[in-house]
Amino acid sequence: MLHTTQLYQHVPETRWPIVYSPRYNITFMGLEKLHPFDAGKWGKVINFLKEEKLLSDSMLVEAREASEEDLLVVHTRRYLNELKGNGHERDFMDDKRVYIMDVYNRHIYPGDRFAKQAIRRKVELEWGTEDDEYLDKVERNIQKSLQEHLPDVVVYNAGTDILEGDRLGGLSISPAGIVKRDELVFRMVRGRHVPILMVTSGGYQKRTARIIADSILNLFGLGLIGPESPSISAQNSDTPLLPPAVP
Repeated sequence: MLHTTQLYQHVPETRWPIVYSPRYNITFMGLEKLHPFDAGKWGKVINFLKEEKLLSDSMLVEAREASEEDLLVVHTRRYLNELKGNGHERDFMDDKRVYIMDVYNRHIYPGDRFAKQAIRRKVELEWGTEDDEYLDKVERNIQKSLQEHLPDVVVYNAGTDILEGDRLGGLSISPAGIVKRDELVFRMVRGRHVPILMVTSGGYQKRTARIIADSILNLFGLGLIGPESPSISAQNSDTPLLPPAVP
């Protein structure tokens, strides 16, 4: 059956592989200002990058939301109905094509013991883990993961809820540690000529937007992202860097 969709769009070569929509930012009569979660952080990230002259509106790709009809072209209704608690881990439970590495505070995550079985490489941390230990474990385990399973693409969930002071994450990673984490992930993945898609994910403090922007600026400065970076081969020049959908 022929399916008509508005999901796909022509993307001019002048635009960067950065997808954003103002709809990512949640507002409700000003009440969002009273919530500890910065519901407008994605817009702030984009604004910081504009202030630094890295981006302009003409360089962005605006996201389009898939309708249920779009999703049913490639998924069953049963699958869509199951996209509810620990999503990606339950979704790919029996799919050997998907390799999940997860780094987390073992005292609070994942509460879903069944979903935990889908994590192929579990990197469990203690309360208050700091930069040196965290970065060492991330680097060593990514290396091992890439040796066990060389992927066609990496989806990098770059959450900032690891930041010191985050009451939900319970870790003590500094802003510089987050920037360094993103750098080492990109270096290892791009060094193997594997495309990487980055989602900025969780992070529940007001200062996380500035940290995310600083990390993107660092990646650009090092030639790890950007359409004309000499370190990016032509075959990988379309590697996407994506903010997340609305949580």
